[in-house]
Amino acid sequence: MSSSLLHPPSHLPPAVALKHSQQAPVILKKSPGAVSTSIFQSLISAPETPELWTTYENLLLSCLRTGDDESAHQCLGRLVNRFGNDNERIMALKGLLKEADADDTATLNVILKEYEQILQDNPTNIPILKRRVALLRSMGKISEAVSALISFLDISPTDAEAWAELADLYFSQGLYSQAIFALEEVLVLQPNAWNVHARLGEVLFVAAKSSDNPGQWAEALKRFGRSIELCDDYLRGYYGLKLTTKELLSDPSKLTPSRATSDGFALPDVVTLGKLDELATEKLAEIVRRNSAGEKGWQGYDKAEVKAAKELLEGDTAAITR
Repeated sequence: MSSSLLHPPSHLPPAVALKHSQQAPVILKKSPGAVSTSIFQSLISAPETPELWTTYENLLLSCLRTGDDESAHQCLGRLVNRFGNDNERIMALKGLLKEADADDTATLNVILKEYEQILQDNPTNIPILKRRVALLRSMGKISEAVSALISFLDISPTDAEAWAELADLYFSQGLYSQAIFALEEVLVLQPNAWNVHARLGEVLFVAAKSSDNPGQWAEALKRFGRSIELCDDYLRGYYGLKLTTKELLSDPSKLTPSRATSDGFALPDVVTLGKLDELATEKLAEIVRRNSAGEKGWQGYDKAEVKAAKELLEGDTAAITR
């Protein structure tokens, strides 16, 4: 059985999710459909392990991603047999399958009302609260999703995933200041999350482009730098660093002393920015080259991100040639 079936499926590349889905019939055939509660049966049968139920849940989600609803329902059935219909996580998985089976908005509204009924009986049902937010967003009810997330964070303020989702919703509406605040809350909870540092840098970059705020340019540069300090092969960190240094070097007015500080962090001078630009260029070129060559230890990057890095480097080369 693939060890990746024990990882959160949302982090799996589409190709891996498809592979899992294709293996689902074999895995379901070989794995027990139920675990006996009898003491004697438990002594002579295969032991129950947490990995078994994690595998069923992750296999269910991979099958939903690839459209194998039959296998997904089989996985759910086995989880229900083990944990019962009243388990909060099971409730959320049942709702997810209903959403996947829904053919129209009317059906989704019915599911939304079911979530609200469950929450009337138990307002702190975390999995259902999260599914309600996800459903509202998928239905395009962004303002309601934001309100639901804010209410959720009132009862669970240390949920980093919820803060990150709130940041994404704010960003989609162009509310950059609010998105920045939400991502900063994520970093309070997970200070060494290099991907969140880079994401905050990206939001700051977009915000600075729209307002030309010198403090945001400085902070974006700082966040991208921190992300690659924590993970020295992180493509998005180097990509963001390259974009930011390129933007600053192309417009020296952004570097004037009167506009160059933000809460004690000053934008580097032109020479330092040039060196940072060279560093980012060299690292991106190495990642693209070694990933494209199929070198061991340099795989696993998102193909779209590698392509974007390659295009950025080619654009830089074309500009130099002209």
